[in-house]
Amino acid sequence: MGFSGNGMFQFFKKIGSRLGQKIRFLFGAKIDEASYEELESLFYEADLGAPLSAELVEQIRALLKKNPDLPSDKILQEIRASLLRFFQPPLPIPPASPHIILIVGVNGSGKTTSLAKLAAHYRKQGKKVVIAAGDTFRAASVEQLERWAKAIGADLIKSQPNSDPSAVAFDALAAAKARGADVVLIDTAGRLQTKTELMQELAKIRRICDKQIPGSPQETLLVLDATIGQNALDQAKAFHSFTPLTGLILTKLDGSAKGGIAVAIQKELKIPILWTGTGEAAEDFQPFDAPAFIDALLNLE
Repeated sequence: MGFSGNGMFQFFKKIGSRLGQKIRFLFGAKIDEASYEELESLFYEADLGAPLSAELVEQIRALLKKNPDLPSDKILQEIRASLLRFFQPPLPIPPASPHIILIVGVNGSGKTTSLAKLAAHYRKQGKKVVIAAGDTFRAASVEQLERWAKAIGADLIKSQPNSDPSAVAFDALAAAKARGADVVLIDTAGRLQTKTELMQELAKIRRICDKQIPGSPQETLLVLDATIGQNALDQAKAFHSFTPLTGLILTKLDGSAKGGIAVAIQKELKIPILWTGTGEAAEDFQPFDAPAFIDALLNLE
């Protein structure tokens, strides 16, 4: 069907979804109440969540009541249109120099890797980038950022292990102003002793940013692991309640991710997905494209 026409469909095909194939098979036979129950199960198994799964089933039920002979491709088109309406456009970002981006998320979500890939994206645009290695409690993340910074030509600001992350942010912003940087990417801790401690640390970093450069950070991006399903929605709720988010980065959209959680998050929180990752390489990180994503989720080509 070629809805996207920009190559992004092939990128998102790594999701590995078979949802569309299963729906075609389901509606290729006689439709009865069991069919609708199976459809709801398919939606739920794709991580769309219980409320949205039930809503979609009722929509398809009403559609087939009016048009009993509707082919499965038309049903998929209806589902596609319904899912797309939940996706939010990116929020307008006030111009600022330097542009400050706070990257948050739990350990294991791909937070540090996503920050590095985002830094590589801005370096390809010719921008001067400063990276703040603010996850001081995890030596591996600092080492990872050191390798990336060296490879892409970004400046890295770091400190001693277990030092104050907000101090690293302060030093990075001072360095960015002194060096005329265009973009500052601040990594943050993904785990402290309690969730409250983590959120307090993030709030402290935000205050430091605003004091150093009023109005910053201009973006606060939450990195979510798509493979953990409904837990990703719970994480998004928690972070958003403590640290207002401007966008999401959805990672690990490969064969083990069902993908539907992206729609559930959009429906409930209305936070735009800005970037997606499907692997470890720099090219496995792309701007989010909702039509291409839904086409891949429903196996539409």
